[in-house]
Amino acid sequence: MFARRLRGLNRRLRGSGAPPSLSHTMGNIHDDPAALKALQDDIYREKILRSRKLTVEQRLADVFELSNHQFGMMLGGAMHRLGTRDEAAGWREVARWMERLDRVREQGLYVTEKPADR
Repeated sequence: MFARRLRGLNRRLRGSGAPPSLSHTMGNIHDDPAALKALQDDIYREKILRSRKLTVEQRLADVFELSNHQFGMMLGGAMHRLGTRDEAAGWREVARWMERLDRVREQGLYVTEKPADR
Protein backbone atom coordinates (compact mmCIF):
# COMPACT_ATOMS: atom_id res chain seq x y z
CA MET A 1 0.00 0.00 0.00
CA PHE A 2 2.81 2.41 0.89
CA ALA A 3 4.61 1.72 -2.39
CA ARG A 4 1.39 2.20 -4.36
CA ARG A 5 0.77 5.54 -2.63
CA LEU A 6 4.34 6.62 -3.35
CA ARG A 7 4.00 5.72 -7.04
CA GLY A 8 0.75 7.70 -7.27
CA LEU A 9 2.40 10.66 -5.59
CA ASN A 10 5.31 10.40 -8.01
CA ARG A 11 2.94 10.50 -10.99
CA ARG A 12 1.09 13.53 -9.61
CA LEU A 13 4.30 15.43 -8.91
CA ARG A 14 5.69 14.69 -12.38
CA GLY A 15 2.49 15.99 -13.91
CA SER A 16 2.48 19.11 -11.70
CA GLY A 17 5.63 20.59 -13.20
CA ALA A 18 7.62 20.03 -10.00
CA PRO A 19 11.36 19.85 -10.64
CA PRO A 20 12.83 16.33 -10.57
CA SER A 21 14.98 15.43 -7.58
CA LEU A 22 18.55 14.27 -7.97
CA SER A 23 17.81 10.72 -6.87
CA HIS A 24 14.57 10.12 -8.77
CA THR A 25 11.99 11.86 -10.93
CA MET A 26 9.86 12.65 -7.87
CA GLY A 27 9.84 16.24 -6.61
CA ASN A 28 10.16 17.26 -3.00
CA ILE A 29 7.19 15.86 -1.12
CA HIS A 30 7.31 18.83 1.25
CA ASP A 31 6.16 21.05 -1.63
CA ASP A 32 2.72 19.42 -1.58
CA PRO A 33 1.24 19.53 1.97
CA ALA A 34 -1.76 17.38 1.04
CA ALA A 35 0.44 14.67 -0.48
CA LEU A 36 2.78 14.81 2.52
CA LYS A 37 -0.15 14.42 4.93
CA ALA A 38 -1.52 11.49 2.92
CA LEU A 39 1.89 9.81 2.96
CA GLN A 40 2.24 10.37 6.72
CA ASP A 41 -1.23 8.91 7.27
CA ASP A 42 -0.36 5.84 5.19
CA ILE A 43 2.88 5.30 7.10
CA TYR A 44 1.08 5.63 10.44
CA ARG A 45 -1.72 3.29 9.31
CA GLU A 46 0.82 0.67 8.18
CA LYS A 47 2.63 0.88 11.54
CA ILE A 48 -0.64 0.38 13.42
CA LEU A 49 -1.68 -2.57 11.27
CA ARG A 50 1.76 -4.15 11.61
CA SER A 51 1.74 -3.73 15.39
CA ARG A 52 -1.72 -5.29 15.68
CA LYS A 53 -0.38 -8.45 14.04
CA LEU A 54 2.35 -8.89 16.68
CA THR A 55 2.07 -11.66 19.23
CA VAL A 56 2.42 -10.91 22.94
CA GLU A 57 5.94 -12.35 22.85
CA GLN A 58 6.92 -10.09 19.95
CA ARG A 59 5.51 -7.04 21.72
CA LEU A 60 7.41 -7.89 24.88
CA ALA A 61 10.61 -8.33 22.88
CA ASP A 62 10.04 -4.88 21.35
CA VAL A 63 9.59 -3.39 24.83
CA PHE A 64 12.92 -4.83 25.95
CA GLU A 65 14.63 -3.65 22.77
CA LEU A 66 13.31 -0.12 23.26
CA SER A 67 14.29 -0.16 26.95
CA ASN A 68 17.81 -1.30 26.12
CA HIS A 69 18.08 1.39 23.46
CA GLN A 70 16.87 4.05 25.91
CA PHE A 71 19.43 2.99 28.52
CA GLY A 72 22.12 3.18 25.85
CA MET A 73 21.00 6.72 25.01
CA MET A 74 21.06 7.61 28.71
CA LEU A 75 24.57 6.17 29.02
CA GLY A 76 25.74 8.23 26.05
CA GLY A 77 24.16 11.36 27.51
CA ALA A 78 25.71 10.75 30.92
CA MET A 79 29.16 10.18 29.46
CA HIS A 80 28.82 13.32 27.34
CA ARG A 81 27.69 15.36 30.34
CA LEU A 82 30.62 14.06 32.40
CA GLY A 83 33.04 14.55 29.52
CA THR A 84 34.36 11.00 29.81
CA ARG A 85 34.67 7.81 27.80
CA ASP A 86 34.58 5.69 30.96
CA GLU A 87 31.44 3.53 30.75
CA ALA A 88 31.57 2.68 34.45
CA ALA A 89 31.39 6.37 35.33
CA GLY A 90 28.57 6.79 32.83
CA TRP A 91 26.58 3.94 34.36
CA ARG A 92 27.10 5.41 37.84
CA GLU A 93 25.65 8.69 36.58
CA VAL A 94 22.68 6.89 34.99
CA ALA A 95 22.09 5.06 38.29
CA ARG A 96 22.20 8.41 40.11
CA TRP A 97 19.61 9.82 37.68
CA MET A 98 17.33 6.82 38.17
CA GLU A 99 17.62 7.02 41.97
CA ARG A 100 16.75 10.71 41.79
CA LEU A 101 13.72 9.96 39.61
CA ASP A 102 12.60 7.28 42.09
CA ARG A 103 12.86 9.73 45.01
CA VAL A 104 10.85 12.37 43.17
CA ARG A 105 8.16 9.87 42.26
CA GLU A 106 7.99 8.48 45.80
CA GLN A 107 7.37 12.00 47.10
CA GLY A 108 4.48 12.39 44.67
CA LEU A 109 6.18 15.14 42.67
CA TYR A 110 6.25 13.08 39.49
CA VAL A 111 3.14 11.22 38.39
CA THR A 112 2.17 9.42 35.21
CA GLU A 113 -1.53 10.25 35.46
CA LYS A 114 -3.35 13.55 35.69
CA PRO A 115 -4.56 14.17 39.28
CA ALA A 116 -8.32 14.02 39.83
CA ASP A 117 -10.03 17.39 40.15
CA ARG A 118 -10.65 18.37 43.74
